[in-house]
Amino acid sequence: MTRVLLRPVDAVWFEMLIARNDLASALGCLASGGDVELESQSHGSVAALVPRLLAALDEHGRLAQRYASYWPSPSLSSAEPHAEPEAISAAALERLHAWATAADPLITELQELQHERAELAYLERLLSQSRAPLPAFNLLFNVGPVLAGRVYLLEPATGVLTLPVSVLAQRIDCVEHSYLLAVGPSGEMQALDEGLNALKARRLRLPLALDAPGEDDISVRLEARLAEIARTTHRLHAQLSACDVEHGISTALADMALIGWFADHVPEFARTDHFARITGWTSDPSGRRLDACLRSARIHYLIHFSDPPAQLTPPIVLRNPRWARPFEWFARLLGTPGANEADPSLLLALLAPLMFGFMFGDVGQGAVLVVAGFALRKRYAAAELLIAGGIAAMVFGTLFGSVFAREGIFPALWLHPLEKPLSLLAVSLAGGSVVILIGLALDALESYWRGEGVRWWATRAGLVLSYLASIACAVDRRAAWLIPAGFGWYCAGEVASAEHRAQRLGASVAEAIQTLLQLLINTLSFVRVGAFALAHAGLAAAIDALCAGIGTRWLAILGFALGNVLLIVIEGLVVGIQTTRLVLFEFFIRFLRGDGRALKPLQALPITITMELSRKSP
Repeated sequence: MTRVLLRPVDAVWFEMLIARNDLASALGCLASGGDVELESQSHGSVAALVPRLLAALDEHGRLAQRYASYWPSPSLSSAEPHAEPEAISAAALERLHAWATAADPLITELQELQHERAELAYLERLLSQSRAPLPAFNLLFNVGPVLAGRVYLLEPATGVLTLPVSVLAQRIDCVEHSYLLAVGPSGEMQALDEGLNALKARRLRLPLALDAPGEDDISVRLEARLAEIARTTHRLHAQLSACDVEHGISTALADMALIGWFADHVPEFARTDHFARITGWTSDPSGRRLDACLRSARIHYLIHFSDPPAQLTPPIVLRNPRWARPFEWFARLLGTPGANEADPSLLLALLAPLMFGFMFGDVGQGAVLVVAGFALRKRYAAAELLIAGGIAAMVFGTLFGSVFAREGIFPALWLHPLEKPLSLLAVSLAGGSVVILIGLALDALESYWRGEGVRWWATRAGLVLSYLASIACAVDRRAAWLIPAGFGWYCAGEVASAEHRAQRLGASVAEAIQTLLQLLINTLSFVRVGAFALAHAGLAAAIDALCAGIGTRWLAILGFALGNVLLIVIEGLVVGIQTTRLVLFEFFIRFLRGDGRALKPLQALPITITMELSRKSP
């Protein structure tokens, strides 16, 4: 049990043989479980596979530049999940090309209608918003052949225009746009076109549907044409949707997304004409989760767990109960524990909340942290630490008799911090000694795992004796004689295995004194646990006193609420930082080096594929 909970384990090396056509589907299954890190160890790697897939993805990108805005959303499943990657990409591109051939005339007509609708919309605004009388558009646009008429849409920043003398012009400023109506000789109007084009003015043209002879008012014709464009656009979109279904375009896009994921995240694999071989690491040594996933996809496979190749370093897997996994965050701040290092997560699930709660003891404020932790834990995994810290704060708040910075609501089950500060500091110092001793015990355990248990007992055990004697001196000074005894123990063990004993003796004495002083300083650092508990109680008392001096009841309630919010935010942040500091620099320094390599699971293909360009509405 100790080995399972405190000692990390190496990930297991596996080799899997599957049918070649099942390669892409099998990799998707392995990625979905988050238990597998792939590492190629085969001499027959398919070096040409990824370049061929990239060529297919380039062709897909070229089509996307032209048609992506008219494509539907990708499907959530592949058309041929058991085909090999080259076949999937080839079939998807074939469907995309067939769709493009059928859809291109529809898209061209849609784009022409869209352009015409934009022209008509500008003319409609001119007709509806102009306060000045306007000429008949069919006469203005067809004034030739000697003369020519124009309607320009001007940029908002266009200032006063200088026009040729022979050109008659009228500028009309509407709500959203400004327009210029001009008539003049054809040669000079062409020069005017060039000049206004440089000013980013847009020349509007009269569609043929509005230029037909008849007695109807231009505005009536314009409205009728817009309605006709809307009907035609709706019909073309319906034909385009039918074309999508006919050619399976949604599935083809899903297939290309699968190929893109495959090319980005999958290394090279060995394969024959009929089989593919997948190798790597897994955190599922029994293979039950892998088997369940592959069987659900109806993939036939052979798997073999064996010793890894000698030149590879196995990644490390931390095995902790669900409630202790959030505390793996502390160890990962220094790195991943090695195979012969202790994983402190299980111990930190007790120690870290105790330190936090001791410094932040308040029932009400702790409850706020618990609620915040539950609210944020799905978005931020580290928020689960707030739940444990808040519960511990509520427990110590009960011992201190504090609820939302107020004492006296119920009697303290232990003590009020401000009334017995020395007792509080003494308990924090004793607790720090326990934490240091746990770190020393983990150092001894790691020495045993490395096969150096005998040497630890011959040397470092003497320093533990000196440290225990130093602590015992606070109760009984007669324990002081054990301090030099522990030094002698350590030095004797160091000298016994040294070649130059006299030289090693002097160095070991200095090392023993230095180590003991470090241990004592590390222990004294835990006095800050009691000091911050006193600071928290002092700030709470100050808030309570200030609010009690406010005569207006609602102001007192408001000040009390704001004071608690400020205390929760500032003290919560400071206490969290101090807890992290004590764990990293006073506890971990005794045993944790973080020289392991974390398992990096294969990244799964997203269930929902989001496209940057979606079909635009008409």
